[in-house]
Amino acid sequence: DREFNLSYEYAVSTDNAIKTSKYNIFTFLPLNLFEQFQRLANAYFLFLLCLQLIPEISSLSWFTTVVPLVLVLSMTMAKDGSDDINRHRCDRQVNNRKVEVLIDGELRSEKWMDVQVGDIIKLENNQFVTALTVTGELEDCIEKLANFNGKTGKKFRLSWLKSLDLMNQNILNCCTVPELLCPCVGEVRCEPPNNRLDKFTGTLTLKGEMYSLDNERVLLRGCTLRNTQWCFGLVVFGGPDTKLMQNCGKTTLKRTSIDRLMNVLVLSIFGFLAVMCLILAVGNGIWEYQEGSKFAAFLPKQEGVNAPFSAFLTFWSYVIILNTVVPISLYVSVEIIRLGNSFYIDWDRKMYYPKSDTPAEARTTTLNEELGQIKYIFSDKTGTLTQNIMTFNKCSINGKSYGEAWRVPLPYQCKVDFSWNNLADPKFCFHDHSLVEVVREGNPEVQAFFRLLALCHTVMPEEKKEGELYYQAQSPDEGALVTAARNFGFVFRSRTPESITVVEMGELVTYELLAVLDFNNVRKRMSVIVRSPEGKLTLYCKGADTIIFERLNPSCSKLKEVTTEHLNEYAGDGLRTLALAYKDIDPKYMEEWKLRHHEASTAMDEREEKLDALYEEIEKGLLLLGSTAVEDKLQDGVPQTIEQLSKADIKIWVLTGDKQETAENIGYSCNMLREEMTEVFIVLTHHSKGTCKRISLSLTRTARRKMRPDGPEEPTMELLRTACMCQTVICCRVTPLQKAQVVELVKKYKQAITLAIGDGANDVSMIKAAHIGVGISGQEGMQAVLSSDFSFAQFRYLQRLLLVHGRWSYLRMCKFLRYFFYKNFTFTFVHFWYGFFCGFSAQTVYDEWFITLYNLVYTALPVLALSLFDQDVNDRWSFQYPKLYAPGQLNQYFSKRAFVYTVLHSGYSSLVLFFIPWAAMYDTVRDDGKDIVDYQSFALLAQTCLLIAVSIQLGLDTHYWTSVNQFFLWGSLCVYFAVIFTMYSNGMFLIFTSSFPFIGTARNSLNQPNVWLTMLLTSILCVLPVVAYRFLRILLWPTVNDKVRCRGQDKVLPPAPRRVQARRTSTRRSGYAFSHAQGYGDLVTSGRFLRWTPKSRPALFSQTDSPLAQTQPQFYRTINEGGEPPLSP
Repeated sequence: DREFNLSYEYAVSTDNAIKTSKYNIFTFLPLNLFEQFQRLANAYFLFLLCLQLIPEISSLSWFTTVVPLVLVLSMTMAKDGSDDINRHRCDRQVNNRKVEVLIDGELRSEKWMDVQVGDIIKLENNQFVTALTVTGELEDCIEKLANFNGKTGKKFRLSWLKSLDLMNQNILNCCTVPELLCPCVGEVRCEPPNNRLDKFTGTLTLKGEMYSLDNERVLLRGCTLRNTQWCFGLVVFGGPDTKLMQNCGKTTLKRTSIDRLMNVLVLSIFGFLAVMCLILAVGNGIWEYQEGSKFAAFLPKQEGVNAPFSAFLTFWSYVIILNTVVPISLYVSVEIIRLGNSFYIDWDRKMYYPKSDTPAEARTTTLNEELGQIKYIFSDKTGTLTQNIMTFNKCSINGKSYGEAWRVPLPYQCKVDFSWNNLADPKFCFHDHSLVEVVREGNPEVQAFFRLLALCHTVMPEEKKEGELYYQAQSPDEGALVTAARNFGFVFRSRTPESITVVEMGELVTYELLAVLDFNNVRKRMSVIVRSPEGKLTLYCKGADTIIFERLNPSCSKLKEVTTEHLNEYAGDGLRTLALAYKDIDPKYMEEWKLRHHEASTAMDEREEKLDALYEEIEKGLLLLGSTAVEDKLQDGVPQTIEQLSKADIKIWVLTGDKQETAENIGYSCNMLREEMTEVFIVLTHHSKGTCKRISLSLTRTARRKMRPDGPEEPTMELLRTACMCQTVICCRVTPLQKAQVVELVKKYKQAITLAIGDGANDVSMIKAAHIGVGISGQEGMQAVLSSDFSFAQFRYLQRLLLVHGRWSYLRMCKFLRYFFYKNFTFTFVHFWYGFFCGFSAQTVYDEWFITLYNLVYTALPVLALSLFDQDVNDRWSFQYPKLYAPGQLNQYFSKRAFVYTVLHSGYSSLVLFFIPWAAMYDTVRDDGKDIVDYQSFALLAQTCLLIAVSIQLGLDTHYWTSVNQFFLWGSLCVYFAVIFTMYSNGMFLIFTSSFPFIGTARNSLNQPNVWLTMLLTSILCVLPVVAYRFLRILLWPTVNDKVRCRGQDKVLPPAPRRVQARRTSTRRSGYAFSHAQGYGDLVTSGRFLRWTPKSRPALFSQTDSPLAQTQPQFYRTINEGGEPPLSP
């Protein structure tokens, strides 16, 4: 009853529509203009336009300001409108999805946006959840949470529909369920909308009975229904009230350091402009006081106008004339450049991953140059450095190690043939034939080892066809172990709440499942108790080796020593290890233990503590079977990428939720930690808060004294300073919020540009906190990609993103800004010097049309070509010399200091460009003896010299010439001469007499040799200091860029020497390979997951053509960019 539900006005949003767009057809124009005029430069030019409407102070026509302002506003408006249209399109796509809603006793197809709070909806397998929904299905659904947590896995959701006694019916179908649900009248009381994904509190009152609702009984909007043909649910929150939308929040607008610097510089320019106008206004007052009376005869003053008032008017007149010092087109030009450089990232075929058909994508166009200034990289581990694809590599059984040497090329060695096993997984790869032989010979210890792997787990099987098994595993680790047992002859076939069916060497065996002692973060192990067909009771246990070894029978001491050596060897290879043990149980003891277990499991107080005590009691006196070694494979090229970025002086921190041992082993595998690093400092954090603080500070002080004995000790900053002085930092067991806090800490106190890279939703907070967020589209959903600024498929593409695209973008942006300020300041300073020769009358030195077209036509395209195509060195040399990246980190190419140098350079050029033409034309005559000294001829000469000089300067700044650069540079000069000959013609004067007063100036001036000689002289004098300075700098103080360019970019790079990774032995190892979530033992034994067999379910390991999805050995190779391998300088 929708009307009845609406009467309660419980939720803020009663419908399910979402809105991410900013404008509609009516609000677009006013809102967009309001946002644009919040920019200081746009508001300033609007103010100038108002000043130009005052005849007393305006010496320029209105179009000189209106044309640039309208063009800038229009281009920005078009970009904003395009972006908002895309947002509207995405909103419509989501809001118009269809879902079946129970209305008036029948199911109707409704759009998502029409679903309301209180509706009962039907969800089907593989369908997105429409809203936050309380579920009621005929089996416990599996909700895929890859969009929410960082690890791709399944979360089981329990049902309250059994309260209707539907579970006891023998015949159910989709037609009868709506009829049963229609007469139901109930009430849901729950918490208000919030962003807590791990918590939900509420109650359901139905037929006079109250049922508890918690987080296990709700489905979150945006998740996918799995392992369930269909289910019904009650909508609790809709639209912006859902937890997904509540977690979105407002995205923080990221601005680059150059953006922030430009804002400061624009404010400085305003101050500088005010000073120049004040100087000229004071000059006008003095001139009017001393010389103004001499001109009163033919230039009579208006009544009431005296020297001070004239100075006041002159101040505002010069504000209009000198407005070009404030760059109105700067922001639009910057956006165009960033957009173009973003397209280069999107189009880069060397960052395209063909196996998943995933190109690189620049999801924002405002942060490109920031990629060239990265100092700290914060990376997730699982799925970012690794593939999140687990493979069974080695094992130790009864003191003997099995498995070929890892990462050694095996071109001539055959894989184990599992054709004797009809149920084997064809994708499973193993190279040690001896292990298969001992299994088939019937070795009891080896068979017990694999029997444990086939029984001790919470994996869900699915058999679509006879012999085609698919495993739904809580984590890839469990899936890899059960698959290994499957291939070696112990096939986990099916399960019920009371039994597990296994095919043992071709024989079907059913074990009675008596208990599941589930895994959690404290226990770090799991066990199952089963009864064999012969009636033998056995406890099988697997877990962290340190935990298992503490519970072993003393008779296993020798086997424990040998297994420990194997574990150290596996840890040295960076594998994730697990210890396996078992014990036989006396039936009488088991009966007595089960009674105590039932009492503890139904206790209302201290239930968990009582169960843990019982688990601890029975898991003692274990007999060791051996250990497993599972590889979470590194992505291709990760060690080389990290090494390359380290050479570029980029510090990489790994922030992971894994254990210290696992993260440290991965650190060694990907060359973050190396054997020559003899001092590895570990700051422990698993003590109480007070003790932890003292231990951390103590260890940190010790570390800093060893690295920098004379450094000052400040306890509040001790940890950060120590970490920043380390070559490598690995933070373990950190939550998503702590990842973001680490990033914020470095941002706040180190004032360095940071980049965060991850692939799961647990990395979103870190990605949003960093200056640059990079998402990897891999195994863990798309939430990180959707929140990122840049995305691609493999970690190795990060080096190309930074060392090539980032460095080029930073270099181009800096060149653009330096040149942009140079040409505008030079243009404006000539006006300033001219004021001293025109009685400070606010007369312009250039033609008004030249003032209008200078930034829009004559100098716009050449500088854009420079900013889009320039390269100091090509991409191959960028990889060859990572030190080329250092200037961006030090902000050498554009800073306040560089800006001051640009202003000084502009001041010198303006002096040359004004005084050389002035001196050359002073008392000068034409070839026919007539005077050439007139205002219009001088204006033409000055503006032509200016345009030629800034064009030559642009050519000197260009390192990489293309046909586009040539066309725009020479084309702009040709356009200029075509325009002046057209505008200064007799025809234009006769048609628009007041607008084109420079009649005949071009043809009368440009036919004189002394005019062209003056242009040549000014050009030489403008560029001579620049050429001399650059020559001396390259000769005496060459930079890395200069040295690389001098070597020549056409040289063939020598091949890189082959690197062989040495084995590392270590006592530090990954003790447990499972995920950190609570296990699903209770669900396995409840029977609720077996009420319905789904029609289809995707396999855990999908078949692809990628060797990474197959269990092929991984061979490291040098990443060849541009066809040739990189070489260390």
